Amino acid sequence: MSRPRVGVAVLTMGTRPVELRALLDSVAKQREAPTRIVVVGNGASLPELPEGVIGIELTENLGVSGGRNVAMEKLRDCGDVDVLVDLDDDGLLIEADVITRVADLYEAHPRLGIVSFRIADETGLTQRRHVPRLRVDDPMRPGEVTTFLGGGHALSMAMLDETGGWPDAFFFTHEETDLAWRALDAGWTIRYEPELVLQHPRTSPARHAEFYRMTARNRVWLARRHLPALLVPLYLGTWILLTVARTRSASGLRAWFGGFFEGVRTACGTRRPMRWRTVRRMTALGRPPVI
Repeated sequence: MSRPRVGVAVLTMGTRPVELRALLDSVAKQREAPTRIVVVGNGASLPELPEGVIGIELTENLGVSGGRNVAMEKLRDCGDVDVLVDLDDDGLLIEADVITRVADLYEAHPRLGIVSFRIADETGLTQRRHVPRLRVDDPMRPGEVTTFLGGGHALSMAMLDETGGWPDAFFFTHEETDLAWRALDAGWTIRYEPELVLQHPRTSPARHAEFYRMTARNRVWLARRHLPALLVPLYLGTWILLTVARTRSASGLRAWFGGFFEGVRTACGTRRPMRWRTVRRMTALGRPPVI
């Protein structure tokens, strides 16, 4: 294929203007400049942006999924972006060849759908939860995976045209897995490339007040939307056991089970169960869709 044109999208709630500017400066220092840069203020006003950066201010917080869909649609309307790179507003590109490496990967692999960056803190440490595979002994091992990291990744626009964008109703949590499962079922490849680094402060997802509820609700929705009927109780049963074993907060458990039953009784969107060959492919990659 011809040289892919790379666009960058950043979602912000307006609370990190200093970090956002540092991120945009790191994008500007890339040796191969992105075709377009879009910053979406998710229910927030935007600070002054560098020249050439497209700013979109939303009057309502649409969540990670909704906000990223707005950025995606803007880049699609521009008509000159083949690969979309999403970056967290408090992240930083510490190398100047990230855009070049992304374009190289997509140029070499036409059915490459998603590339997951490695998330590392200021010391270079990658947290276990930021390695998109079950075996996390070596965060520097690249290869095919079954999901990706929301903080830093690249998405093929052709893949998005075929599979659809982010699941708006998820708001945040598990939106990456929903998109990844659709991509895999459509025959696209997901790669983890640890040499592509987004520096990001070490955080816990539980810092968000709604984390437990939405994690459980969206996991139920995920299963109902995408898993063959036989696997739905296995997947949800596994996560009930893991959650009870791992969660040390009684209030967190109450919120999680509240979200679980919310996911059972509320509409999850269109059900399109993945094919069994996709289940076999995920199993061969080391993560069968029961965990």
